[in-house]
Amino acid sequence: MILAGSLTAHLIQTTRGIRIQDVRFTGTNGTQMSALLYIPMNATAKTPAPAILAVHGYINSRETQDGFAIEFSRRGYVVLALDQTGHGYSAPPAFANGFGGPDGLKYLRSLDIVDKDNIGLEGHSMGGWTVLAAAAAFPNDYKAMVLEGSSTGAPFAAEGTPQYPRNLALVFSKYDEFSQLMWGVAKAQHVPESEKLWKLFGAREPIEPGKIYGTKENGTARVLYMPTVTHPMDHISPQAIGYSLDWFQGNLSGGAALPADNQIWYWKEAGTLVALLGFVTLLLGTFEVLLTLPYFAQLSHPATPVNAARNWRWWLALALTTFVPVLTFYQFFRWGGLWLKASKMLPQSITNQIVVWAVLNGIITLAVTFLLGRKPAFDTRWLPSVLISLLTVGVGYAALAAADFLFKVDFRFWVVAVKLMSATQFKYFFVYLIPFVAFFLVIMRGVHAGLSIKGDSPGKEYLSNIAALSLGFLVFLAAEYLALFVNGQLLTASEPLNTIVAIQFLPLLAMVAGIGTFTFRRTNSYLPGALISALLVTWYIIAGQATQAMVR
Repeated sequence: MILAGSLTAHLIQTTRGIRIQDVRFTGTNGTQMSALLYIPMNATAKTPAPAILAVHGYINSRETQDGFAIEFSRRGYVVLALDQTGHGYSAPPAFANGFGGPDGLKYLRSLDIVDKDNIGLEGHSMGGWTVLAAAAAFPNDYKAMVLEGSSTGAPFAAEGTPQYPRNLALVFSKYDEFSQLMWGVAKAQHVPESEKLWKLFGAREPIEPGKIYGTKENGTARVLYMPTVTHPMDHISPQAIGYSLDWFQGNLSGGAALPADNQIWYWKEAGTLVALLGFVTLLLGTFEVLLTLPYFAQLSHPATPVNAARNWRWWLALALTTFVPVLTFYQFFRWGGLWLKASKMLPQSITNQIVVWAVLNGIITLAVTFLLGRKPAFDTRWLPSVLISLLTVGVGYAALAAADFLFKVDFRFWVVAVKLMSATQFKYFFVYLIPFVAFFLVIMRGVHAGLSIKGDSPGKEYLSNIAALSLGFLVFLAAEYLALFVNGQLLTASEPLNTIVAIQFLPLLAMVAGIGTFTFRRTNSYLPGALISALLVTWYIIAGQATQAMVR
């Protein structure tokens, strides 16, 4: 699955002879910057090609722009998919040096394969502020811009005018969660009525989506597009990607004139999804094979479920396990932001918030388990459990490293991505690992003590454990987005970022519930599943989050 998915993704992103290079370059104040460079066959030193700087949003990375980068490069554009400062493999701190945008544009213009008179800038969310910083630093070094789910002006970009930025397409989805932050309106559908947007367009009445204002000859062209998706869905929206293709084909000279609806990027997304599923399967298979080795055979014991039947205690344990983590989500995240600021020891702000949420929910789970009086006879062989967990996750990491080396892909679908850690991220991996180990030890013990039922089929056991850890987030997200699609606002309209962060909790918790159940059924121990989950989740979060503080 990993081989087939990764190879498929590689063939899609290198179609038409496109080459992809993992580049590193030195930016402002010696900051080491990272990017993926897409080079179409037509781009040579003798025949320079038009180029686009493409930048992801907050707590994403260069690979998040794959859909855009693939389609831009298929049309003959050189593409630099940049890691913002403090994101991916670019050095921290986040937000520094114009988010890395000026350095990215400067590097792109330094390439002899680039037509310096035909450069476009494209950015999603905070990536929009990144390319706006590049435009402000080098106002004569680009020709057109696409902002995806982003804005000019406060809090992080210069105020937009009819002249700045040059030749702009704004792609702002009808259900974007950040309309208040970006354009000062409560609902995304009301963005055309934003006075802030009117100033950018030089208009005195609501903006008509799809209508071009100004002229591209003098750099004042403006257009608003509104695809029917949400903010994070811009990444996987043929509409959003198609609008950006149309705009650059109309404003940059050169390249291949493929229709905007001629898109293949989704096959790459399908390939990395298959690889992601294969990655989880590989972890389970590795664990099972390791159990057959003489040293680890001591861990192999059939599971001994704790509960005789589903009585009131069982249903209470299920309800508390399912819904307490969701009901505490926003409040514990707020406390995390107040109590655990980014520092040299704990340099990732959102990871710190997740840590506080995890620790507090671990304490609650411990109390509930104690009150319900569960004292199961679990096997607790620590040393072999630690070693088998390290080896299992190590095999998964090696598979990802191989896919990155051979095919230049990671394992992902949409915003759920398993990436290699940078050397900087690896420095504080073990610091963050400590609270996550504690959390998963408590959670896995609680799940298997409170919910395992004698005589249950494997299917029932898997479903009940997956429901216990992830059903609450499914209900929570369904309620949030039903409100958004019906009324134009999230239920908690003041929490758009944390709501989007919660999207990743759903598949991640379902995955660790499956891993925990698989390992428990073979060992009668919660330790291997808890340790594998802690290693995997810590790695996942560290590699995917922004680093706000300097790390020495």
